[in-house]
Amino acid sequence: MKYKLMKGETNDISSFIHESALDPHLDLSSLSQICDACNHFNFAGLCTNLIRIPYARNFLGKNKTTKLISVIAFPFGDIPLENKKSQAEWAAENGAEELDIVPNFLKLHEGKIENFAEEIAEIISTGLPSRVILDTMKIPKDKLSLAIEASLDAGAKGIQTGNGFGKTINFTHIMELNSITKNRCVIKAAGGIKTFQQAVELINAGATYIGTSVGAELTKEFRTYSNKQ
Repeated sequence: MKYKLMKGETNDISSFIHESALDPHLDLSSLSQICDACNHFNFAGLCTNLIRIPYARNFLGKNKTTKLISVIAFPFGDIPLENKKSQAEWAAENGAEELDIVPNFLKLHEGKIENFAEEIAEIISTGLPSRVILDTMKIPKDKLSLAIEASLDAGAKGIQTGNGFGKTINFTHIMELNSITKNRCVIKAAGGIKTFQQAVELINAGATYIGTSVGAELTKEFRTYSNKQ
């Protein structure tokens, strides 16, 4: 089977990669190595948790290609709005350039969609481009479209499929999300993406970015494969 990127003008997978550095046991030496990989491969983004944002900003240096992304209320979103907004403000002050926000799922399941959207809008008002981590494979279909519409109405530039806890994201689900969003926002696929074949299939299904902790390995494998074709 041939694996070729059909999306965008580039045929290199690195420009789709959001490298994740979210392991709570990740030490600074390992974080530095991850940032070196981001600089070397020019990944689209590096996503990490708040406590590592200042260090990552320093390690990335003047890299203009790799956006430094902070998760907010990760992984479950179950903290009050004022805490989420404080996290977003702190992230911005310490060098984050984008946010991946976990919303208030309780409000969604209570049917309080306006409150769900208002929280997202309040966090986004801090000024950084943001995606909403929706755990799309866990939300019932009747509420998924509502959650996506509310996120976009609140000002989100995109959605993320999950927080990495749960099922592996697949081609069919990205196709479903693409049919709902209708190219109105970016789609970041995340969850169990460990091979370049998976990544290529998801990109060709409509994913804008690939969230993974093995971006360097995926890129090396993809380039090796492409050079043999």
